[in-house]
Amino acid sequence: MSSHSNISIFVPHAGCPFKCSFCDQNAISGETELPHAEDVRRVCEQAKREIASPENTEIAFFGGSFTAIDRGYMTELLDAAAEYVGEGGFKGIRLSTRPDFIDGEVLDLLKSRGVTAIELGAQSLDDGVLNANARGHCSEDIIRSSRLIKQHGFELGLQIMSGLYKSTPEIERRNLRQVLEIAPDTVRIYPVVIIKGTALARLYEQGSFVPMPFDDIVDICSEMLEAFDMAGIKVIKCGLHASEIVERDMLGGFYHPAFRELCEGRIYRRKLESLLNGTGLKAEQKYDITVSAAPSYISRVYGHKKENSLYFRDRGIKLRVLGDADIPKYEIKIKEVKLCT
Repeated sequence: MSSHSNISIFVPHAGCPFKCSFCDQNAISGETELPHAEDVRRVCEQAKREIASPENTEIAFFGGSFTAIDRGYMTELLDAAAEYVGEGGFKGIRLSTRPDFIDGEVLDLLKSRGVTAIELGAQSLDDGVLNANARGHCSEDIIRSSRLIKQHGFELGLQIMSGLYKSTPEIERRNLRQVLEIAPDTVRIYPVVIIKGTALARLYEQGSFVPMPFDDIVDICSEMLEAFDMAGIKVIKCGLHASEIVERDMLGGFYHPAFRELCEGRIYRRKLESLLNGTGLKAEQKYDITVSAAPSYISRVYGHKKENSLYFRDRGIKLRVLGDADIPKYEIKIKEVKLCT
């Protein structure tokens, strides 16, 4: 079965009534011009020629607060996209929007235009963090709109931003528990990146915003990644996508082109440490340890740029990983522990 894909159409900063502390959609998306119906048709026509499995593909409007834009402009884009949805066409339409611009009326309109999935830019479920970052909505808006979206039969996605101004590890882990309670279908995990010209950049340059250590964010996001996977919630994205513009304009924060790989490596490190704690290994001894994991995740066990191998080597352990197709993702088994002579 072919995997899901999106035909992404960016509507940069359209409809947003607020300027959030971290926001520079033009830098993040790389787009500055607003698309119109003819642009939607052009993109969809090209995708029809290039995509082998349109039945697993959605037309996706990202980059702004879609349900907050001018209603005439919104229906112009949706009507153009709807021409390509249905029998012999694409699976449906996906869009992202703000939690405070969702109600029954707009959901009925979206349903009539072939929209299948709605992603909410939740960012945090802590009211103090939302207020400090000028989000303009509260956590109750996220909970209410999530419930409405699910009741209307849409696929629900939540976009979470880790490491925001005024956030703490405790708040991040509370966010995780609250997202699990909402039980969306999909999640995107975006560790915050500080972009030049944003309010967050000014706070950072003034010394008012001191980001958490990078290693702490990897720990937190890896916990999210594992918990969502265990709950059957698909993590569409973990880390901001690689972009020359972001790399050029970022001042700080938690950007890494292989952020998901870092998080997956951290999951395996925790799992292996937990297993080894029950084996009675002595700190003064050196060991050769062979473990097995899902074949496609062997590199994650070793870690990005072999960082897990180096981590355990510094603790007197030489790590060897074998593939075992019967072991699920993020699980690991110890096959052999041998004392070095």
